[in-house]
Amino acid sequence: MNLVWQRFTLSSLAPKEYLATSYLHRSLVGLLRSWRQTSVLIQWGDTIAAALLSLVYTLAPFASSTLVGLLLVACVGFWLLLTLSDEATPANTSTVTPIHLLVLLYWGVAVVATALSEVKKAALSDLGTLTLYLLLFALCARVLRSPRLRSWIITLYLHISLIVSIYGLRQWFFGATALATWVDPESPLSKTTRVYSYLGNPNLLAGYLLPAVVFSLVAIFVWQSWIRKALALTMFIVNSACLILTFSRGGWIGLVVAVWAVMALLFYWWSAEMPAFWRTWALPVIMCSLIGILVLAVIFVDPVRIRVVSIFADRKDSSNNFRRNVWDAVFKMIRDRPIIGIGPGHNSFNNIYPRYQQPRFTALSAYSIFLEVTVETGFVGLACFLWLLIVTFNTAFVQIGHWRQSRGTEGLWLIGAIATLLGMLAHGTVDTIWFRPEVNTLWWLMVALIASYWKPMAIDQTQELETTPN
Repeated sequence: MNLVWQRFTLSSLAPKEYLATSYLHRSLVGLLRSWRQTSVLIQWGDTIAAALLSLVYTLAPFASSTLVGLLLVACVGFWLLLTLSDEATPANTSTVTPIHLLVLLYWGVAVVATALSEVKKAALSDLGTLTLYLLLFALCARVLRSPRLRSWIITLYLHISLIVSIYGLRQWFFGATALATWVDPESPLSKTTRVYSYLGNPNLLAGYLLPAVVFSLVAIFVWQSWIRKALALTMFIVNSACLILTFSRGGWIGLVVAVWAVMALLFYWWSAEMPAFWRTWALPVIMCSLIGILVLAVIFVDPVRIRVVSIFADRKDSSNNFRRNVWDAVFKMIRDRPIIGIGPGHNSFNNIYPRYQQPRFTALSAYSIFLEVTVETGFVGLACFLWLLIVTFNTAFVQIGHWRQSRGTEGLWLIGAIATLLGMLAHGTVDTIWFRPEVNTLWWLMVALIASYWKPMAIDQTQELETTPN
């Protein structure tokens, strides 16, 4: 059974052997390597790539989607330049991970869905956008292999998110005009300020800040000096407060899932050093304490109670009713094209959805990651996406085990990445913000962070698995 799991998660994969026999790899990678040897620009390639990524993650919450798209094009162009000028060395071939292969497979499914779409022009446009995000992942995975550049990108994002959160808290204290009807007009919270900072939407702000909450919490343990730890603690408090004040129910669900995941993984990280008593009871005590805090908040804080209760109000809440009607239409869309879907992207969705929508329930997407993936690329795409998630999480858990043995604090960033992905999935299950540039760029940053830690399984480990009875 262990061998089956290893093969399913591609843990024993040897990309070096595959790439050595790949005609495409041998033809393209290293095509410009003679130029690389004389180019000062390419010799600083990873640093320049980190600068481009810094621009993306600095401007994402403030700039238009068009500008972010142009920056992504620049990132992709530079990634192509780096790849074509790479030396075909074992060190470079080891940067291709099982996660890369699953991302490539998912892109291939999206290409097929585009080719078979009824609205090919719209699907082709959105396939280009998806390609930009997936190649952003490839560039991030390359850059984040460097501990120095990894630390820089994470620290930069945490400082930018702190600026975003501070402005959000300012809106809470001084008021902010609602740019849309974000709460049921009949709800007691209809007049309550929901902060949205520079992002213009509280749900989007919650999705953007979720990784910041998780990584600022992890940074408390990773950063060494007391001044930096104090800064990380400040970031955690400010980011958490701002996320809570978005009153985003999906964001709250994601926050709860992410914090629970962080606590469970931190317990695993330190459990070997704990006394026997705490090794048994620390995790139950932590989880019960978190549940107790949630229960007390629901009982004694009126806005929290009202928003939590509204989650279970079904169609009596206008937001719930809207999602239910959209989901009913999406299920019909999936029923009509179950295998390969309608084609990727919101343009394809906007062309097909009106045929199925109920009156007055216009939507730009399926309001759920998993439904959106299914309606765009069918059950084939959903299976590929789930496989990508399984391989990503398995890679992260395996590498956490290695870093736990060596007690390297850099491995704690993996805990942050896992918790963030789980929280974003929980939030995205009931919302549409996952597909927005501000959030989607962060999603692929987390996946790339995990991929950057991957190391091929040693030959003796592979042989041991193959000789172990199933």
